[in-house]
Amino acid sequence: MNKRHRINMLLLLLPFIALVVVFNYVPLFGWAYAFVDYNPGVPLFQQEFVGFKYFELLFEGGNDFGLVMRNTLAMSFLGILASPLPIIFAIMLSEVRSRVMSKWIQTVSAIPNFISWVLVYAIFFTFLSLEDGVVNKLLIELGLIENPTNILGSDGYAWFFQLMVSIWKGTGWGAIIYLAAIAGIDPELYHAADVDGAGRFHKIWYITVPSLMPTYFVLLLLSISGMLSNGFEQYYVFQNPLNIDKLEVLDTYIYTLGIGRAEYAFSTAIGIFKSVVSIILLLSANWLSKAVRKESII
Repeated sequence: MNKRHRINMLLLLLPFIALVVVFNYVPLFGWAYAFVDYNPGVPLFQQEFVGFKYFELLFEGGNDFGLVMRNTLAMSFLGILASPLPIIFAIMLSEVRSRVMSKWIQTVSAIPNFISWVLVYAIFFTFLSLEDGVVNKLLIELGLIENPTNILGSDGYAWFFQLMVSIWKGTGWGAIIYLAAIAGIDPELYHAADVDGAGRFHKIWYITVPSLMPTYFVLLLLSISGMLSNGFEQYYVFQNPLNIDKLEVLDTYIYTLGIGRAEYAFSTAIGIFKSVVSIILLLSANWLSKAVRKESII
């Protein structure tokens, strides 16, 4: 590659580099609001500097931060426990002999990913309605319950219900990357297994699964690093006064403080805390992967 070609490649990259800088690094200057007692309308450099006051408030009590952290970590842990489901679904889909059926299942299972969370809530509200919801009617007719159950308004199983919704919405889409990885496995490995007399299960266990593990661990590391950023839209649309104690996560809490209560400095401090912890989690998970698997993504 000559010098002129390298310059041309760099020029092609410049617009994307500029987008990253503008939308990912320039906003970091807003972190300064976490260190001042912010009053709207007053220039930043004329605000009263308060140091780490708002960071100390996070751990002093008297706010909902502990409850929010519990909900955030609980939902993230449940999501990590369910992370093998896309790989299992991808393997099952790759074993479907009919190509037409396989493509149909893949398309149908991926469609929920493109449905907005507002419409997802509307769908579940319709099916789980107390008055004329199909689910409550069916359960009553089967004799499993006597009175309609307000599933959307219950905090007893709010975490697990949200997990089921996430699985329904994301499993088909998440399986696509594993299907691509399966397509990249050398067919000679399967031919050699056939010669050795291996059945379908043995080929899956000893060839397909090990070949997918590098992809799975990369996505797992990214999931661990994003444990404090487990989504906003899903929990915001499903929140109501009856389940908010279980569905208030960091992203919705920051929105409530910053937009709803105009506590800009405090919400910015929480955002900084979330970012720093996410970086620490990523580096720790990467170090652990390098120590155990001798592989890393950084």
